[in-house]
Amino acid sequence: MKEKNWTKWVYWFTFAVAVIFVYKTLDSFDAVMNAIGSVFSILMPFLISILVAYIFYIPSKYFERLYKKIPILKKHSKFLGIITVYIIAIVLITIIIKFIVPTIIDNIIEFINNLPGYYNSITKTINELPEDSMIKQIDFNSIINTIQQIDVKNLFSLENITGYAKGVLGIAHAIFNIFVTIVVSIYILLEKEQILAFIKKAANVLFKKHTYDNLGNYFKKTNVIFLKFITSQLLDAIIIGLLLSITLTIMKVKYGAVLGIIIGLFNIIPYIGAIIASVIAIIITIFTGGIGQAIWMAIVVIILQQIDANIINPKIVGNSLKLSPILIIFAVTVGGACFGILGMFLAVPIIAILKILILDYINYKDSLRQNDFT
Repeated sequence: MKEKNWTKWVYWFTFAVAVIFVYKTLDSFDAVMNAIGSVFSILMPFLISILVAYIFYIPSKYFERLYKKIPILKKHSKFLGIITVYIIAIVLITIIIKFIVPTIIDNIIEFINNLPGYYNSITKTINELPEDSMIKQIDFNSIINTIQQIDVKNLFSLENITGYAKGVLGIAHAIFNIFVTIVVSIYILLEKEQILAFIKKAANVLFKKHTYDNLGNYFKKTNVIFLKFITSQLLDAIIIGLLLSITLTIMKVKYGAVLGIIIGLFNIIPYIGAIIASVIAIIITIFTGGIGQAIWMAIVVIILQQIDANIINPKIVGNSLKLSPILIIFAVTVGGACFGILGMFLAVPIIAILKILILDYINYKDSLRQNDFT
């Protein structure tokens, strides 16, 4: 009897502590979120280094296998495979910064400078529309005046970019974080087997065999989901970006190559990213090529996006995620609100893993109930 009373008091005490904890957390929600944000900002280089190592793992293993075929390099094949991937990545980033980024900036500057001409053209087109047209209700004057007030040249000047960096993190801190990210990601790849062996050993000691087996099973599922999603989304973005850049250039859409690249990059973020980038590209094309060209561009973008959604993406990703569009949009929205761009990108595989856990739990409980009935 005393043992039952003791258990009851422990239960109510735990419940009371939990209620107080939840109340105090909600009462100082901003402080809690700031503390969490501070922890994440400190850990961010390490989290990014894990992501980088994860993405680079497959190509590094590919080069490692190639180097193993050369007797003189076989002993150092693992290190050489990793270094090769990083050199390729640095070269690609350098090419992007040197050639693609300046082109994008120049196109943005040219677009802003040509806005008066685009405005006159589109105003003429709008004035020719019927008086009851919905488009005529939009106050384009205020929109154009707002855009024209942006000094893009000054916005992208070296002095201002340096100022932005100093204001956000500081140049030294940013360089340090990049250095830490690269070094840690290399060590993760070099010591991957040892890290996994330690995690398995620790899990085997801490958990019972049934729990350990379940954790191993979920780890494998998680690995497959993340690996397929991350690598496939990046590959899919490159394919769509190239297809759209080529197609829009053939259609003689002004800034077509840049718009294609932008849509491709935004395509990394499922559903929302492609929609936002497409709308921006169509609005720009209305100014630069008129409503007619914008409509044709919209048709082409929609067709290519449908081909991507129904043919290209399923072939690359497979059907491993099987998520509802509503669930994906919800995950991307919450991930973006809490953790920014990285949160939007990782929200989909995370929600897919949570879905697996919840469904397995429901099925487990349902099987117990069925056994009770029998």
